[in-house]
Amino acid sequence: MDYKPLSGREFPRFSGLKTFFRLPHVPVDADYEVGIFGIPYDGGVSYRPGPRFAPSAVREMSSLGRGFHMTRELNWIEKLKVADIGDCQTVPIDQTQTYQRIENFVGDVLKNKKKFLACGGDHSTTLPVLRALRKHYGKPLQFIHFDAHLDTYPAAWGCEYHHGAFARHAVEEGLVDPKKMIQIGIRGPLAGGDDLDFVNKNGIRVFSMDDIRENHINEFVKQLPTFDDTPAYISFDVDCLDPAYAPGTGTPVPGGMTSYEAQRILRALKIPNLVAGDVVEISPPFDHCGITSLIGVDVMFEFLCIMAGNKKS
Repeated sequence: MDYKPLSGREFPRFSGLKTFFRLPHVPVDADYEVGIFGIPYDGGVSYRPGPRFAPSAVREMSSLGRGFHMTRELNWIEKLKVADIGDCQTVPIDQTQTYQRIENFVGDVLKNKKKFLACGGDHSTTLPVLRALRKHYGKPLQFIHFDAHLDTYPAAWGCEYHHGAFARHAVEEGLVDPKKMIQIGIRGPLAGGDDLDFVNKNGIRVFSMDDIRENHINEFVKQLPTFDDTPAYISFDVDCLDPAYAPGTGTPVPGGMTSYEAQRILRALKIPNLVAGDVVEISPPFDHCGITSLIGVDVMFEFLCIMAGNKKS
């Protein structure tokens, strides 16, 4: 199969069936290299719902996506075989069943020796994805986490699993290595100073918005660590951005990154073995003119370009 987007000259970008980046829709076991799929689930949100609709909205907006990266000087479409592999099955009224279906779906993708990008969904969906990756690779992953929130919080309403606790569980379950984990875009307000206890105890490196804005972005990106060959995962919660740039999200926090700052940070990351990533917490019902979905498209573009840059041939 020729893994190329639908031509905008044959079918204008507002036409055609909507897939991620207008790519072919194929089965999980096809001969692509990177699969993109949706996780339409938001049963883990604590405030505004809506991320269940994100995969459809991002597919729609990704009609504007293209392949050539001006800064990296490469075209991911030419270097990678990428396909839309559909949506993971979910059960909107049952979190346990949904987590198991996500883990099974990701397990099938990995069994076929593929890399992937996931479009969520609320941030709790990252946990079963990481569980499948940990089983497949047999070791904790390096983890890059963009967010306004630490997501290492305790149970809420007696429920352990929610979108503000996935990172705590990922560390406690040994899915990620906290010494090879960074969090970017974190800012207050917090419920209390003890919210920082978990990251401090586990040695997780946190880059707050004050860290990002203290100097020019050129100086900040020099502080980013260089990652080794251990399998790595990036999780990008769109609320790391200021609500002016990403209004369509469930728990917006003022004082976040601009979309350009996020681009610069993504381009500066040195991740030689990026095996997967996700974009989460896009809530189309609260979006304006699709700009938050467009951010999701751009983040996936950056992920694909990192993967393309790592490809040897």
